[in-house]
This record gives sequence, structure tokens and C-alpha cells, in this order.
Amino acid sequence: MNGDWRAGHPREGPLWQATQRLRDAGQGLRLDNITHAPGVGGPEHRSLPTAGPFHLEATVRLLQRRPTNRVDTWVGSGYRRAYATTEGVWLVETRNFGSIDVPDVRFAILNGAPSPATVAIVAASLRRTLGLDVDPAAMQRWAERKRGLRSTALALRGFRPPRFPSLFETFGSVIPFQQLSLDAGVSIMGRLVDRFGASVDVGGTRWFAFPEPEVVAEADLEMLRSVGLSRQKAETLRRLAARIASGDLREETFAALPTRAALAALTEEPGIGPWTAAVILLRGFGRTEVFPPQDTGAARGLGALLSLPRGPLSAAVIDGFGEHRGYLYFYSLGAQLLGRGLIAPAPRVRSNRRPPQGRREP
Repeated sequence: MNGDWRAGHPREGPLWQATQRLRDAGQGLRLDNITHAPGVGGPEHRSLPTAGPFHLEATVRLLQRRPTNRVDTWVGSGYRRAYATTEGVWLVETRNFGSIDVPDVRFAILNGAPSPATVAIVAASLRRTLGLDVDPAAMQRWAERKRGLRSTALALRGFRPPRFPSLFETFGSVIPFQQLSLDAGVSIMGRLVDRFGASVDVGGTRWFAFPEPEVVAEADLEMLRSVGLSRQKAETLRRLAARIASGDLREETFAALPTRAALAALTEEPGIGPWTAAVILLRGFGRTEVFPPQDTGAARGLGALLSLPRGPLSAAVIDGFGEHRGYLYFYSLGAQLLGRGLIAPAPRVRSNRRPPQGRREP
């Protein structure tokens, strides 16, 4: 076995539970749908087919929010993340060996050879997290017609709206950010991961998986608070962890609900308000019709992109973007990351046709 098991008998501990949740997320993925690409003097690379365009770096940076993210990392030209399973903790690297327009996305497990079943589970999780089954074409056409968004949309061409891999990771990646800056939230989340996440040493570097709900559910409240969580946030996270670990709270319950009903169900949970519920649906469930209300960071970024007056975004402005309003969140964050040099802009597509006149929208 490799990695830090942290608790109990394998079939009762958090890593066994983690595998079951990843397996549930990957139902329907057949092993023979994972194409093998033989490596040369290195780990075996397995293909993750997806249509172009696909901008891996932009997608991962939007998933991270900040490069100091302890779980989702960008190393060189690849995405690395540790996964906790019954067979241990595995470090997985995903790279695009093709181009944005003709992607050849592959993943490799860098610290050993898990069973085929675990490989399939990891592949399913990557497809969800990276949005590999999302068709970005309609969104791209829409954004390029919007004045103020066009240049950002062209630079981010091929990004997919990323999703957190599990219900608990969604809660754990949103609740620490309540009423805080992204930098502060990522810092607190990093300490949570360091304290409670399973880990593995690969090549002298320790890589951490996101904490499992069973571990957080049994954690001492003061230990949770020691990572920087307020008492209310620590209590909320521990309560949700216990409900998920027991099976009382399941992702499928929210996934089956229409968006308005899902928002209402989430806000019935103590410690979850309208902003938190909206970010959970957007970043955990891929509900891109949702925009987080009163998100000051997104409002500031969009105000600059759309040349709007300073202050909160009006509901009329957000609702004017219809079912695409959730993409405004990603464009606001993406513009900021582009400005920091963290995303390489997508190359422009050459066309012999003249662009249509008079079609750009305000």
C-alpha cells in the first residue's frame, strides 16, 4: 500500500469511502473506452478523448482559482492531482499532447500501477472535473458577440467550466471562502488539506488529496478551527461531512432537482446562504445558468470587462445573459488570471471569411 491511510480497516475507512464515491461518479464508463498510449521510458499514458477546442491550462487555472492551491496543481505543462483510493494515494498527471484545436489529452499515474478498476474511476473523475464532455461551441459564439467579453473569450477559447470531483470537496472548496478574498480562502483550504488530507511522497515531494468526509466528521472542532475556519464554518463543514459519510446527504439528491429547487434545498442547510448555494451549483454541479449573487470579486472583474459603474451588479445586467450567466463568473476570474500571466492565451483561429457585420451585441 502507498500513501497515508489515516483511519481504520480499508473497507471501513475514508479511502474506501472515497473510492465508492469516485466509482459512483464514474458509473457507465467502460474500461475499454480508455485508450492506451504507450509511453517511452515512463508511465503509461491513457487517452481522455474530447472534442476541440480544449484549453487545458485555462480550465485547470479556473479550477484552482489561485496557483497556491494544494490539491489541483499546474506543473510545467500538465495538471497534477493526488487521488485517495482503497489501493492508496495515486499521483495523476494530465497533459494535452496535441493542441487546443486538435487536443490529445492523456493521463498517467506517476507512482505505480493501480488496478484497472481504479484507473477507470480516476478517468471518470478527470472527465467530470475538466468538463471533457461539455461542448463549448455555443458558449464561445455567444461570448464573442458580447462587447467587452470578446477579447477575454478569444484568449480563453476552449476552456471548459471545471467541476469539483465530489459533493464533500464542493462544500469544502466553497465554505472556507465565505466573505473572504480568494487568496485568504485558498490559504485556509490549503491548511485544511495539509492537516486532514491523505498524502503520498513522490520523488521527494509530498502530494495531498482532498480530505475525505469521514476524517473531517471525526475531527476535533478546535483542530478544524486551527486551520483558520471560524466556529460557524467549522461546525457547518463537520456537520455536512458527517451527513455525507453516513449516506444521509447525497449528491444525487441535489442533481435530480431543477436549479431553483436545488438552490432552495441547499439554503435550508444551516451555514449555507444564497452565495454559497449558487457557487456550489456552479462549480460542483456544472449549473452554468447560475451566477453567485453579491460576489464582490466577480462584480469588480465584470464591471471592468463590461465598462459598468462601480458597485454591485444589478440583477438586470446578470439576467440579461440568460442561461449563460454562470460563464460570467468564469470570464471575470479568467480575465484576472490572464492579467497575472497564469494562462497562456489561446491562439487566434485564422479564417478567410470576413466577420459578419452588425452582429455584435452590447
